[in-house]
Amino acid sequence: MPIPRMNDDQLLRYSRQILLPQIDYEGQQRLLGSHALIIGLGGLGSPASIYLAATGVGRLTLVDFDLVDLSNLQRQIVHRTADVGRPKIESARDNLAALNPDIRIDLLPGPLDEDALRAAVRSSDVVLDCTDNFAARHAINRACVAEKRPLVSAAAIRLEGQLSVFDTRKQDSPCYHCLYQEDGDELETCTRNGILAPVVGSLGTLQSLEAIKVLLGIGEPLIGRLMVFDALSFDIRIMKLRRDPSCTVCSRR
Repeated sequence: MPIPRMNDDQLLRYSRQILLPQIDYEGQQRLLGSHALIIGLGGLGSPASIYLAATGVGRLTLVDFDLVDLSNLQRQIVHRTADVGRPKIESARDNLAALNPDIRIDLLPGPLDEDALRAAVRSSDVVLDCTDNFAARHAINRACVAEKRPLVSAAAIRLEGQLSVFDTRKQDSPCYHCLYQEDGDELETCTRNGILAPVVGSLGTLQSLEAIKVLLGIGEPLIGRLMVFDALSFDIRIMKLRRDPSCTVCSRR
């Protein structure tokens, strides 16, 4: 169904983006017609969802199973003190809708089984993995490979983080499983090791940026590359990733 042309309020809301030659009016219309699936409304999903909503991605589907806890508020900035005890997807929906009432926000209480996850991925244009455990990341990766949807994946812990884009629609793109096997160390969590709020916030913000680039087809998303960030030294490294020809998830043998 065609997206209605922007009204005067929308033209004003998105005017600073429309000025950019890489976006322009048509690019903003494309964003309004796009659908992003955000899995996890914690430290990564909070800033990612805020910026996608503010940018005008027309439909957001939010997935989470957790309730807002007081300890979340140090970094999970889409939630407020008054939201403590509420489901995160409901808290995020209300605060995102207050920021931008023009967009559609759908909720999927997690955790999703394989069929539900694949259906959610299939209906989206881009998927943001904002979870914090290897089991969920690998399940999301398998669904994205199966449904041929681009995946923007980030992780942050302590004072460091990493970011990449996996898009197996492209012949040479690796998938998440090419980078990490499914026996990752689940002890490496923020609950056990800590996290500085602006570190995870920066990674979540960059996830939204990469998602927007993918949706608009602009620039060079981090496909086949891994960004590694050390906040203490402000050292940013970009490493090349290769597709594993024997990968059990994305191999095209």
